[in-house]
Amino acid sequence: MKTGLIFDMDGTLWDSSENVAASWTKKLQASGYELNITKQEIMNVMGLTMDKIADIIFSDFPKDERMNMLDMCCEYENEYLRKNGGQLYPRLEETLISLKEKYHLYIVSNCQKGYIEAFLDHFDFWKYFEDIECYGNNLKEKGDNIDLLARKNCLEKAYYIGDIQGDYDSAMKAGVGFIHSAYGFGNIREAVPELTEFCKLPELLEEII
Repeated sequence: MKTGLIFDMDGTLWDSSENVAASWTKKLQASGYELNITKQEIMNVMGLTMDKIADIIFSDFPKDERMNMLDMCCEYENEYLRKNGGQLYPRLEETLISLKEKYHLYIVSNCQKGYIEAFLDHFDFWKYFEDIECYGNNLKEKGDNIDLLARKNCLEKAYYIGDIQGDYDSAMKAGVGFIHSAYGFGNIREAVPELTEFCKLPELLEEII
């Protein structure tokens, strides 16, 4: 049976909030905006689609300007993260190596185009993941992209690993299992398998599959 593990990014594989905030602040100020984007502001919107993030972070600006600001920030953010990376969760790479021996690994995120690629480039992680998909590629929300990726790769069984309620809701929409990365940014209302550390994922999978 072909079993896929489909990972969320932020709050599951890494925490990039500090460097995202730094890159946005740098770009905005260089473009004449007197704004200072904080790590907490970025953490508060992690997991949302990019249009919703623009509406929240840049709420004081007209709609069209918000999206222009967002596009500008995201383009620079990808360059910044490709160079500087973010904070990986403990023992992440050795755990991916272990998981790769038994499962097929993927990433689906609500991020902009190029964000996942920046992560994979910085850490040289392309060798662990067979396919990726995101909102920025096709403007589809996470549930639709989880389903798209699972069907495209002919997965007979799949689990989405994510940290916020929206991740659970997306997994349910796509008809796949869900594992909560409880060390991340959010809580889940429903009773689901809970991952307290990324490195414990192989052990948890042995229990639930």
